[in-house]
Amino acid sequence: MTIARSRQISLADTPYYHVVSRCVRRAFLCGQDDHSGQSYEHRRQWVADKLGQLSQVFAIGICAYAVMSNHYHLVLKVQVNIAHKWSEREVAERWSRLFQWPLLVRRWHQGEELIAPELDLVHQLIAQWRERLYSISWLVRLLNESLARQANQEDGCKGHFWEGRFKSQALLTESALLACMTYVDLNPIRAGIATTPEESDFTSIQQRIEQKADSATSAPLLLPFAREGKPGELPYRFSDYLVLVDRTGRAIRLDKHGHIPHHLAPVLQRLGIEEGQWLGQVTLFRRLGIRAIGDKLCCQRYAAHCGQTRCYQPSL
Repeated sequence: MTIARSRQISLADTPYYHVVSRCVRRAFLCGQDDHSGQSYEHRRQWVADKLGQLSQVFAIGICAYAVMSNHYHLVLKVQVNIAHKWSEREVAERWSRLFQWPLLVRRWHQGEELIAPELDLVHQLIAQWRERLYSISWLVRLLNESLARQANQEDGCKGHFWEGRFKSQALLTESALLACMTYVDLNPIRAGIATTPEESDFTSIQQRIEQKADSATSAPLLLPFAREGKPGELPYRFSDYLVLVDRTGRAIRLDKHGHIPHHLAPVLQRLGIEEGQWLGQVTLFRRLGIRAIGDKLCCQRYAAHCGQTRCYQPSL
């Protein structure tokens, strides 16, 4: 049974969410179509460009992303506190980068005197735009609509490009967030597209390694990791995360017969996660029907806030 999107997002429980959107039928987002021989590799840049544009407008931070052949993954942080700090003028100016203003808003922005009912309407519109600028649904909608238009125009066809609604999972604990980011950054390696994180094109981990965000305006804006003596949006150090991704990638590859190292990564020790539990949690994100990942108490609280009697809790 389909659950309304509003009942899958509970900002009282977590600002972090894993989003997946897939193409319909044989449509290709990127990659090589072995059936027709057509290459769609150039479309990866479309995703990066649009995601880069949206990340500069929305109050939604990008923790991790990966662009695959017929789908993409995003790990997002909804930053409501940032959106509420914006002035009405800033909200309107951000919205104007996505849509044209109504005439009434243009008059208000230019400093024209408005009567009370007109001013009330402007305030209502801006309040609505503010909410949309920290809405995951609106961010994914604008990303997908743009990509669908470009792809259909290039393919000379009409109709659906995306496989229904995007899928989302609430990440209720730091452990779930870390496992999901690792899962997303390892997607190209598991698919055989790349052999190392630094060779994984159009992923957040490659962008972080090469520090593209400083030199390429089209690159998505990524939330920073904590640095030595300095806090960050993500509560880990990037050096620890790199070790974690590398060792997790080696451990879950089916063509490798080595054992999981006893000392996996410092960040796992800080979170008190068992190695076996960690590897099990990383595999959860490809399973269907899981809307939230975290410990039992967090899942129960999330279900209650979303108006559900229970939330499926996978066993690890």
